[in-house]
Amino acid sequence: MSGLFGELANGVKALTAASRSIETAGRNLANVNNSTYARQRVIYGDRGSVQTEIGVQSLGIEARQIQQLRDKLLDAQVVRESSLKSSYEAEQSAYQRAQADLGQSIDRSGATSTTGSEGSSNGIAQALSDFFNAFQSFAASPTDTGERQALIQKAGILTDGLNESDQRLAQLQSDLTSQVTSDITDVNSMLATIADLNGQIGRLEINQPGSAVDLRDQRQAAVEQLAQKMSIETRADPTFAGQIQVFSRDASNNPVQLINLALVTGPVTLSGSILSAGTPATALVLKGGSINGALTARDGAITNLRTNLNSLASQLVTSVNTAYNPSGATGDFFNAAGTTAGTIAVAGTLTSTNLKASDGGAVGDNTIAQAVANLVSTTYNTPADDINGTFSQFYSKTVTDLGQALTTATSHVTSQTTISNLVRSQRDSVSGVSLDEEMADLIKYQRAFQACSRVVQVIDELLDDVVNRLGA
Repeated sequence: MSGLFGELANGVKALTAASRSIETAGRNLANVNNSTYARQRVIYGDRGSVQTEIGVQSLGIEARQIQQLRDKLLDAQVVRESSLKSSYEAEQSAYQRAQADLGQSIDRSGATSTTGSEGSSNGIAQALSDFFNAFQSFAASPTDTGERQALIQKAGILTDGLNESDQRLAQLQSDLTSQVTSDITDVNSMLATIADLNGQIGRLEINQPGSAVDLRDQRQAAVEQLAQKMSIETRADPTFAGQIQVFSRDASNNPVQLINLALVTGPVTLSGSILSAGTPATALVLKGGSINGALTARDGAITNLRTNLNSLASQLVTSVNTAYNPSGATGDFFNAAGTTAGTIAVAGTLTSTNLKASDGGAVGDNTIAQAVANLVSTTYNTPADDINGTFSQFYSKTVTDLGQALTTATSHVTSQTTISNLVRSQRDSVSGVSLDEEMADLIKYQRAFQACSRVVQVIDELLDDVVNRLGA
């Protein structure tokens, strides 16, 4: 009697264990398209054994724990590679916008076209060429009213192009700053979320480590989202099982703690180009994330581009005014006070009527006009000059530098996307849900449940024989 009742209890336990496996397989199948979900499996264990008159007997099997199938090394690698990819993508996007703001076509090799994205009159390279060509035509026909008007028009197109490009690039830098500020707000929110999940996992896993599988999935997803904003590292807390610490790095490559257990050690802040976090606040040096990409583009190639445009404008104003007004007494061509790309302008008093081809020479004298036209081939290379090379060479190099930065960023995005996809594929082979595997497991657990049910049915029939028919 006790044997049959004992086996009946063991059969019920086996049924329960098989049903838990069926439930887990069903949960895995339901999350087959959930990229943040790590597949689960049931860990079985024996309830122990007892000594009976016929020897040691098992107390049956039980489902002890739901275990996630995760590889911590692959998780960490996914975090690193996705952070780098996000950084390169943000940098690439900024350079593409700078190219559009510049109004200059740039191919993948970094070469530039002399026509702007909105037509030949909008490209600075073309406007610069047209300006000197107009002076050459004016020198050839110094009394032609049409040539005078064309020259004033071409000069206005050139100055407007420089003004607008500088304004757009300045706005782009402001937009990148706003983007970084928004990303920092998201970062602080994500840090608070991770810290809260850390606390919940710690409370739920006090007596059963590893049991809060859904919360662990949420935390890993939040960590990966955070990594897309800034480069981070995670470590398992050495004292409290199941909880993690989150770090970034400073200029000396020392770790700066962002999360300790359920607490954010200090918010991430931005001051100019300095990103700080932790307690005490420490300047961070990022190696990945969209924040790093945006700041790299804003303070790197885009700042250099604006600086070079300013140098071009300054040299243009100085050289043209010197050639156009050699005595310094008959009026400048450009406003002498506007020596940057954002402020360069034709002198306010200059018109097609008072435009001069010579400085007091006879009718037909083109000395001044020819001197300005000759500047197109003048090479600047002294310390006192603002540029190096001719005007066209300097501008071409300026735009080529941006093109090379864009090409490099695009190349990094392409290669990093391949690496990131490869790492994710490796992780999915461990943590991802396979329909074929789960369906096979589902059938296996179904057969186990049916077998246990059959055992229980047989024991029930035996007990019925003992209780109801043995006496008869």
